[in-house]
Amino acid sequence: MNTYLKSDLYRYYGKSGFTTLLKGYLTSGTIRWHVAFRLVSSANPFERLCVLWVLSRTRHTIAISHGAQIGYGLYIGHGGPVIVNKTAKIGDNCNLSPYTVIRSNSFNAATIGNNVYIGPSVCVVEDVVIGDNVTIGAGSIVTKSIPSNATAAGNYAKDLNYNNPCRFIQNPWCPSKQ
Repeated sequence: MNTYLKSDLYRYYGKSGFTTLLKGYLTSGTIRWHVAFRLVSSANPFERLCVLWVLSRTRHTIAISHGAQIGYGLYIGHGGPVIVNKTAKIGDNCNLSPYTVIRSNSFNAATIGNNVYIGPSVCVVEDVVIGDNVTIGAGSIVTKSIPSNATAAGNYAKDLNYNNPCRFIQNPWCPSKQ
């Protein structure tokens, strides 16, 4: 099984075996999307053709281009809807809550670090850098870079504090412990 897929399963269920994959695939559209996205992102053209129907069935709820660079342990809360630009870079153990939009009108979308929680209805606009261990509050519009270990919120998002910012990241994937 693909290591990326194992990391995604671990973020959802706290385990990543074949039975967990089977149960998740049969009961969750989000897990079916994860399987399809990880296979489409592989280099094997046959695998890409086999999973197009899964992506087409979830295109109205999860619109993440296969060109986006996504690290281990992606967690999409409540199955979306989520929109991510093909030039976005998302690190390991990131949570994307419903109605998250990461877009750009120019050439590059955001670069998001590791262990980042993005709350519901957040818009990340243009070429900003979000550091590691960051929490972004619900309804925020991020137009400027956010430093590591910060909690940011507001319209337009501002750094609020540096107290325990990644407390919402559950079951973080750590390859050395797996």
